[in-house]
Amino acid sequence: MKRSFDIVVSALALVFLAPLLLLLALLVRWKLGSPVIFSQERIGLNGKTFVLRKFRTMTDARDAAGRLLPDEARLPAFGRWLRATSLDELPELWNILVGEMSLVGPRPLPEMYRHRYTAEQFRRHSVRPGLTGWAQVNGRNAQTWEARFALDLHYVAHASLALDLRILWQTLITVIRREGVAAEGQATMTEFLGTPAPDAPAGEASDPPPCCKK
Repeated sequence: MKRSFDIVVSALALVFLAPLLLLLALLVRWKLGSPVIFSQERIGLNGKTFVLRKFRTMTDARDAAGRLLPDEARLPAFGRWLRATSLDELPELWNILVGEMSLVGPRPLPEMYRHRYTAEQFRRHSVRPGLTGWAQVNGRNAQTWEARFALDLHYVAHASLALDLRILWQTLITVIRREGVAAEGQATMTEFLGTPAPDAPAGEASDPPPCCKK
């Protein structure tokens, strides 16, 4: 039932939102350059890698040595607006339609995080990643990674169509209010470097889980 719901909603959304998607693509090309679509490998269901697609929000501005500038220097007002309104996420409707994502589930994170999870945290990949999720309506990016993962695991344990509908409704409210767009003092979400083991020195992450094969 969940997969059927995802297919119907994403297909209808892609059709009815086609004019908006085209307009956003033109605006991104004008204000931020090309490519219009940002593509990145993310970890999906059961740890399988897929390519997530969204509208780009940052420029490729570099310093004199050719290194990319920090996120806050490459995120112009238009990019911030796209992120605050979540319009940059709309191309992920295609990921949902083809079965790589769901409307609701833990947000898919970059492939480079694969070996930074604990075995418990990696259980978030036992369901399809989502366009929105329980963590996104309970603090979004303004919370710690550990808090986000705890909320993801809560969703995994209690997933249901009723909960999905509740999350979709709360997502609409969160987006309208533009809550939790970024971590405090950050232009974007801070990088996940791993969760320190209880008896590990500060800054030392726990051993990577044995479950995280591609």
